[in-house]
Amino acid sequence: MSLVPDRYAVIGNPIAHSKSPDIHTRFAAQTGQHLVYERLLAPLDGFVPAVRDFIGSGGKGANVTVPFKLEAYALATALTPRAEAAGAVNTLKFDGDAIVGDNTDGIGMVTDIVRNAGIAIKDKKVLLLGAGGAARGVILPVLDEQPSELVIANRTVSKAADLASQFARYGRISASSFEDLQSRFDIIINATSASLSDDLPPVSPAVFGDTTFAYDMMYGKEPTVFMRFASSHGAAVRDGLGMLVEQAAEAFFVWREVRPETAPVYAELRARL
Repeated sequence: MSLVPDRYAVIGNPIAHSKSPDIHTRFAAQTGQHLVYERLLAPLDGFVPAVRDFIGSGGKGANVTVPFKLEAYALATALTPRAEAAGAVNTLKFDGDAIVGDNTDGIGMVTDIVRNAGIAIKDKKVLLLGAGGAARGVILPVLDEQPSELVIANRTVSKAADLASQFARYGRISASSFEDLQSRFDIIINATSASLSDDLPPVSPAVFGDTTFAYDMMYGKEPTVFMRFASSHGAAVRDGLGMLVEQAAEAFFVWREVRPETAPVYAELRARL
């Protein structure tokens, strides 16, 4: 084993709030991997030089957070199919001269829903709220689970329609306005940023029922306003903390080919919120 640990980082702006160093440090200790993981603040106009400098100083890989996921996509010299589909990169692996771009957000969310929450997506009627980058990143992994249908709802319906058209070859997918949603769904995923401002997507209570599972990609100490709204209309709810941990575990696997146990790390983060 090298005496010098392999270097990894999460790159963003802002970055001080990131839980990624805590998560990956725990993964490394748990799996016996010799590495260090740090936060790297990149200037808003200096993402590429920051990555190049990190590679030059021995960096082996990086997570990428806001606002650089599109720049990471452009920087990559090779893309995984899920990164290509997402149109954004949250995980970089530096392999010789190659910069491999991946996106682990979608598989992280699906793993949290299917394995951790025990909710099967196969043959279910799924509603995805929002048509931005967060939504785009999860569409392919959701369709890979073979839902009976996936409906994307967005304020600007044309954006949802563009996504539905782009992913149509992967499964049964369609677009809708919020106003036209009047039937019950089995699974509802909030990929809008509304919860960040304690706001609610303009969705009818009719989409919820006592067999509905409602998932918010955001998370916090208390349930989000979307989770409270869904719960008040009979739905079971879950926030996105598990998605954060699972996408990190997938990135760790991409880099180290070792899959860490996520449950203890999730429990520790939850207790510290």
